[in-house]
Amino acid sequence: MSTVRAAALVALVTALWPVTAFAQLSVLHSGGFAAPYRELLPAFEKSSGVTVTSTQAASQGSGPNTIPALLRRGVSADVVILSREGLDELIREGRIVTGSAVDLAQSPLGLAVRAGDPKPDITSVEGFKQAVLRAKSVNYVSTTAVYMNEKLFPSLGIADAVARKANEDTLANLPSTGVDLVLRPVSEIIHLPGFDFVGPVPTQIQFVSVFTAAVVVGTKQVDAAKRLIAFLSSNEALAVAKKNGMESVARR
Repeated sequence: MSTVRAAALVALVTALWPVTAFAQLSVLHSGGFAAPYRELLPAFEKSSGVTVTSTQAASQGSGPNTIPALLRRGVSADVVILSREGLDELIREGRIVTGSAVDLAQSPLGLAVRAGDPKPDITSVEGFKQAVLRAKSVNYVSTTAVYMNEKLFPSLGIADAVARKANEDTLANLPSTGVDLVLRPVSEIIHLPGFDFVGPVPTQIQFVSVFTAAVVVGTKQVDAAKRLIAFLSSNEALAVAKKNGMESVARR
């Protein structure tokens, strides 16, 4: 982040609330907003005096380590950052402070291949379909996996073929796996080590993920939590998000 932009963020967060000395926040966040979040967090901690502990987990899914599953198990958190679909799940369960949700940025679904492999032509739906069928192992998870498993792959007639080579490893583990094609929000794969970003999937089958921050019911750090969310939803923060393949969201 540039010195000018960092200074602007410091001024913003200082103006919004007085410094909360010794406040500590626990944040559960998904991979879709992870890159801008990691870049922005040091400036927030420096300017606010708030210490933040972060845990990354999937927005949705059937596994035991998704954000909803962690909260159901009693894992403590003050703020969550996840897909809108995952947040709606938490709102229905009464786990989110009413009126605290703020959309941060959105990212379209994209495709990446192992570095050095030929980049497939995915400008058409048929080209995308053939790229997926030719792949030996396909990585896709969370909210976008729900979309692909329940809608996209069945509509293309390739659900069974893809299921046989589906992979749910974390991004950090992918370089050491046999995965040769990754389908995730662009923000997760545009700078993925060991892989080359190909581009967004065709408009006709596109799925745009909106990533939202909200305060978790039961937190004792409501002011600090709202301060972090205001920081992450600022125009300066959006500029960082755009560097990572994200776009602005029409505010609700």
